[in-house]
Amino acid sequence: MQHVHLTTEVVRPAILRLPEVMRLTGLGRSTIYRLLAAGQFPSPVQLSVRAVGWRRSDVDNWTAERPQVSH
Repeated sequence: MQHVHLTTEVVRPAILRLPEVMRLTGLGRSTIYRLLAAGQFPSPVQLSVRAVGWRRSDVDNWTAERPQVSH
């Protein structure tokens, strides 16, 4: 008899759409696109003719490099 090990690990998507990028960064749509135009935010990848997404690794790295603000 074989034993099956189930994991509860959540698989995180490799590509994020804009609403998820906004949630993770705390930035609004216009701020993301303004930073993108200034070369200060990771470039999205083209998913289809009318859709783009961001690599999770790019967004995670960008977030990690941001200065921490203490309140």
